[in-house]
Amino acid sequence: MIRAVRGAITVERDEPEEILEATEELLRAVVEVNRIREDAAVSILFTLTPDLSSAFPAAAARRMGWTDTPLMCAGEIPVPGALGRCIRLLMHFDTKLPKSDVRHVYLGDAISLRPDLVEGGNSK
Repeated sequence: MIRAVRGAITVERDEPEEILEATEELLRAVVEVNRIREDAAVSILFTLTPDLSSAFPAAAARRMGWTDTPLMCAGEIPVPGALGRCIRLLMHFDTKLPKSDVRHVYLGDAISLRPDLVEGGNSK
């Protein structure tokens, strides 16, 4: 079955290495808590808030070895009052997990996006 998992993380500054390191942290956490193998990933969509533009988050996945997975980056809608300096991901992956067992991951200030799901920095 194909399932989708979401995740988000924030950064302090719009600097390429900070964006890449945060994206790696987020991707590692999503993969770990959901036991996702790279070859089970169908695709990953990364988004950035309008205040982040110095790096493509997909470059972090590529440097982690995710070379056969389709990746795309896009910008978030600039909604007034929305959380800033935020990187999000939406991954589709093949799994036997029931939808109710997919664990979404929110790190840093992104925990505020879904406090109803957060369990110690990770969410279910």
